[in-house]
Amino acid sequence: MASPNEAPRLRPLVAVPAAALAILVALACGAAFGETAIPLSTVAKTAANHLFGAGFAVDPIDAGIVWNYRLARAVVAACCGVALALSGVVLQALLRNALADPYVLGISAGASTGAVAVAILGVGGGLVSLSAGAFAGALTAFGTVALLARAAGSGASAVILAGIAGSQLFNALTSFIVARSANAEQARGIMFWLLGNLSGARWPDVTLALPVAVAGTLLCLFQTRALDAFTFGAESAASLGVPVRATQAVLIGTTALMTAVMVSLVGSIGFVGLVIPHGARFLVGSRHGRLVPVSAVTGAVFLIACDIASRMIVPKQVVPIGVVTALIGAPAFALILIRARRMT
Repeated sequence: MASPNEAPRLRPLVAVPAAALAILVALACGAAFGETAIPLSTVAKTAANHLFGAGFAVDPIDAGIVWNYRLARAVVAACCGVALALSGVVLQALLRNALADPYVLGISAGASTGAVAVAILGVGGGLVSLSAGAFAGALTAFGTVALLARAAGSGASAVILAGIAGSQLFNALTSFIVARSANAEQARGIMFWLLGNLSGARWPDVTLALPVAVAGTLLCLFQTRALDAFTFGAESAASLGVPVRATQAVLIGTTALMTAVMVSLVGSIGFVGLVIPHGARFLVGSRHGRLVPVSAVTGAVFLIACDIASRMIVPKQVVPIGVVTALIGAPAFALILIRARRMT
């Protein structure tokens, strides 16, 4: 019989393979399901051919759909889910606010404004990438919200109200840029992109999204003790030896970077950073040593599932993924709020 000290050591041996298996299954489903179903065996053979040079006989059309379109799209969706879910976890801990996430606090709106300014206005003269513009916009939006919250007073309500005001401000700036400077074709493309669009995701996007998602996850895992301390307030964190300002700067910068990169690739997607952390807390509690990895895996699987739904709920038409996440996330968050009220 295993001793009490042995059980915690065995859990990672089960949890890590289980998490990897869940993501692999989700990626396989993302590549198999869509407008036309492709057998999972074909997906596996196609992946083996490209990754290991296996040489399986696969229909060229099916192989092209799986590798060049669906699998790359599923990987980007997974990275986006990881980044947004972890951003929600970090912001909720730092601000001690259950409603904090990149969308509510205006970070996503600011990233959209920065990306549109680069794409439409040509800010930077071609020397600034879309992701860099989105990052600058995200930091500007968060700084604006922080200043508004400080001016409005302390408390969770001040932060949320400042976030709503900041979101509206930067959404208005984005709409103004599009209306003022974009032609009709650009305006249609930007408006569809702002609702969340994975249709253009390809392998070059994976080379940007995957390193950012992995690096962000590793940094959040490294800071789990600090996040636990911040849930009791900045003063408590300082008393426990956490370098408060430096840690806040690193975590907020990481959150802004992850959000900016994902917005620059797929547009603005709401509710992932808000709902997934709450769902993960329901499963594993509030200790960030478990909350961070579970939120990352759940976010990846959730957004892949939403992407599959976006391609299947309307025949011969792709629904923006932001619409799907809102249709699922809004009722889920309402249930979370009702459950929380009953427990108080």
